[in-house]
Amino acid sequence: MTKTAGIVVISLFLSGLCVAPFALAAPAQQNKMKTCNAEANDKGLGEGKGDQRKAFMKECLSAKPEKAAKAAGGTAQSSQQNKMKTCNKEAGAKKLKGDERKTFMSTCLSS
Repeated sequence: MTKTAGIVVISLFLSGLCVAPFALAAPAQQNKMKTCNAEANDKGLGEGKGDQRKAFMKECLSAKPEKAAKAAGGTAQSSQQNKMKTCNKEAGAKKLKGDERKTFMSTCLSS
């Protein structure tokens, strides 16, 4: 009986080790999806663009992270940089300056 319980415990532990990488990869993929959506919108490929948007999203989502981004600290930093670029573009499009721009950037980067 003790041997069976030991085997069950070890099996559960090993199966947990196999599932963990998939759970960790999900947030990275979600961040990539958000970034690609923002880039598509910035390029004028809104929801009504159909095949053009699909092609862009497919290319964007399948793109490998740049070597420079990996050297600079991985995907977390590159997604933060992408967010910064997106927020800067939006602030520029709205022609915000001074305190209005600071407030907008703070809100945009924290969302």
